[in-house]
Amino acid sequence: MSGHVAAIFRHPVKGFTPEPLSHVDLAPGEGFPGDRLWAVENGPSGFDPAEPKWTPKKMFTVLAQIPKVAAARTRYDEASGLFVAEAEGAPAFAGRLSEPEGREGFAAWLTAFLDPDDLRGPLKVVDARGGFRFTDHPLGQVSVINLASVRDLSQKMGAELDPLRFRGNLYVEGWEPWAENDWLERELMAGWAKASVFSRIRRCAATEVDPTTAIRDLEVPKALFDHYGHMDCGIYIRMTTPGRVGLGDAITAPRTVTA
Repeated sequence: MSGHVAAIFRHPVKGFTPEPLSHVDLAPGEGFPGDRLWAVENGPSGFDPAEPKWTPKKMFTVLAQIPKVAAARTRYDEASGLFVAEAEGAPAFAGRLSEPEGREGFAAWLTAFLDPDDLRGPLKVVDARGGFRFTDHPLGQVSVINLASVRDLSQKMGAELDPLRFRGNLYVEGWEPWAENDWLERELMAGWAKASVFSRIRRCAATEVDPTTAIRDLEVPKALFDHYGHMDCGIYIRMTTPGRVGLGDAITAPRTVTA
């Protein structure tokens, strides 16, 4: 059973707007390019950019805790380094998050935009370096969503789920619904790169938020448990060889990893 890459997304700032890509170059030990390069501390998190270590997402401004984050529309121009944030009723922000002034400016813009009750302390933009990324899993590199699984869940719930609720990097067409749940420790080809599956993705309250309306409207984790007996949707893969993955590229059925 093989599928193909139907969509590729990066999320430059953890919790904020997904951005579509036509292709991506992946390699072992490297973070997903342009993905989760920055995060916004909601009060001190203990994260040290000089010695980056995985930090629980609850320490940041993320959808699981603050649905209004989805109402901020952001975009990042990699060539110029310019980051823009816009929201209805708020002045637009533009700056470079690679520079202290830009990070401070976005934190100030976000402080004014969010509701005071959502803030646990001063907001601070922190940056990832090297191969580190602000992923939800300590070993997370690339997250993959099976669109057939999302459609099956939608049917069970009687509501059409936007796949972007699941904030994946690669979205795949052509796999059977939920086939990916049986692929732990197996190897697959994604475009011209090889990868191994190392974890299912357990879903949290972030998936309850409609990415368009910024309203918490559907109990997705509960529906997963009620209908399937688990709260997983998607898999994490770890690259084992470098290669390019583009829209339309094959992403094959995995085979057993051999020593």
